[in-house]
Amino acid sequence: MKKPVDLNAAYQPEHFAFRDGAKVAEIISRYPKGKQRSATMPLLDLAQRQVGEDGAAAKPPYGGWIPRAAMDEIARLLDIPAVKVYEVATFYSMYNLAPVGKYLVQMCTTTPCMLCGSANVVKACEDHLGVHTGETTADGMFTLMEVECLGACVNAPMVQINDDFFEDLTPESMKKLLDDLKNGAEVKVGPQNGRVSSMALGGATTLSEKADKLGIKKAG
Repeated sequence: MKKPVDLNAAYQPEHFAFRDGAKVAEIISRYPKGKQRSATMPLLDLAQRQVGEDGAAAKPPYGGWIPRAAMDEIARLLDIPAVKVYEVATFYSMYNLAPVGKYLVQMCTTTPCMLCGSANVVKACEDHLGVHTGETTADGMFTLMEVECLGACVNAPMVQINDDFFEDLTPESMKKLLDDLKNGAEVKVGPQNGRVSSMALGGATTLSEKADKLGIKKAG
């Protein structure tokens, strides 16, 4: 679900500058002369990741988001009206336009996840972290967000945390995942129940020879 936007909020910094000028130039160079505005989306992503890098070292920490100053800088670099950058940034939910926690927990509650128990996963997150959906924990570590389908329906219920998918969740495995992230422990991306990718729970049902070579359990 789309996040609130306040371009004049007190948390908006006055200035923003890209650190990696070579990367900015490389992104812009991907597009033909006169079509540089196509670089808007990758530059927004670059800005969000830069802010996230800064936030990971801050106390309290915060996650990647895109300040108005960054959008204005992108407009300047591409020589387009700032509103053209605002239009793109506000349309796509992958861009965060307000501060978020170090870990942005996007909880899918669309039909397949709902049928597989996403409501219990959402409740586990809220109860364990002591915040409601749409809120950030006081320590800046987590923001909870409800989202539409994330495209891993066969592995429902699932969540996306920053760039990674965590699938086949239960309330217990979700709480453990949150604890591990908070404590800096290594976490396993993907299915949390031992499933291999989106394979049937009982094991491989096709490509038996390849399954044997990879040491993957076969159904039956």
